[in-house]
Amino acid sequence: VMPACSISAMSRFMPSALLGYHQSAEQELNLQYCDAHQITVQRRITGGGAIYFDEGQLGWELYLHRRDVATADMQAISRRLCHAAATAISALGVDARFRPRNDIEVDGRKISGTGGAFDGDALLFQGTLLLEFDVEKMLRVLRISAEQLSDKAIASARERVTSLSELLGRKPDSGLVKRYLIEAFESDFGVEFSEGELTLSEHKRFETALREIDHPDWINLVARPVAARPILEAQQKFAGGVLRVSVTFDVPAQTLRQVWFTGDMFVSPRRLIADLEAALKDTPVDRLESRVRGFFHGRQHDTLALVPDDFISVVRLALKQPVTAQNP
Repeated sequence: VMPACSISAMSRFMPSALLGYHQSAEQELNLQYCDAHQITVQRRITGGGAIYFDEGQLGWELYLHRRDVATADMQAISRRLCHAAATAISALGVDARFRPRNDIEVDGRKISGTGGAFDGDALLFQGTLLLEFDVEKMLRVLRISAEQLSDKAIASARERVTSLSELLGRKPDSGLVKRYLIEAFESDFGVEFSEGELTLSEHKRFETALREIDHPDWINLVARPVAARPILEAQQKFAGGVLRVSVTFDVPAQTLRQVWFTGDMFVSPRRLIADLEAALKDTPVDRLESRVRGFFHGRQHDTLALVPDDFISVVRLALKQPVTAQNP
């Protein structure tokens, strides 16, 4: 019988690259770099994008019954649980907030990612919090273009991601972070957590599951060719400045999996580009225009002479590149 709500022991990690359930390692990771730097590759049961883990991150998991969240809408669940986690993070002295679809940010900079999966009536919801973080190493673990590894692009990436250490100006007390997270989830669900041990039968099931996920068949569960998901790039000069884009393009699905904008441009608020990139994640090509225009419609922003159609134009230009184009 599943308890109403439980939370796993919060975890720290050895260097590892963790694939989302539906992802192919070949498409998502720089496997040569991972092998050369002894970075373990694994797959999780939840969806979402590939993540680099090390000891500078704190992971947490919630195990819930469907009735506890009263919905199967993962977006609504993410909003609720991210709000709770953001409350805990804010108690440490930063202004953390939920950012759709499943991130937590501070002033437009990502500090936590989350994801969940249902198995019948059981829900597993996971999150990671950046206590300390090496952005450059994260970029090198992922399969990205050479342009995204330039000094300027790495500096731009640092403006998109942050950590508690950077925000607080000191190494955070991990024990305090754990306590605040536990208290936030206790308050949200009206429960009180207590420490416990696995029963004998639970431990046997754990050992069986561990053998399964340590097997190459699990890690290679999804294996797709790199050519089916090229990284396409373009640069275009507009009245408002030079705009560059890198697009991870899913050819079979005709979908923009990830879009990343850089360039010599002025935007305000600072978080505008990060929010646009989040809005364009997993966007079908035929919805590009409507999603970009919908993003800017009614939103307070200043991009000088750059207009929404400029962002559409440079993405369209990237999509005209040969789909066989590969990053070095």
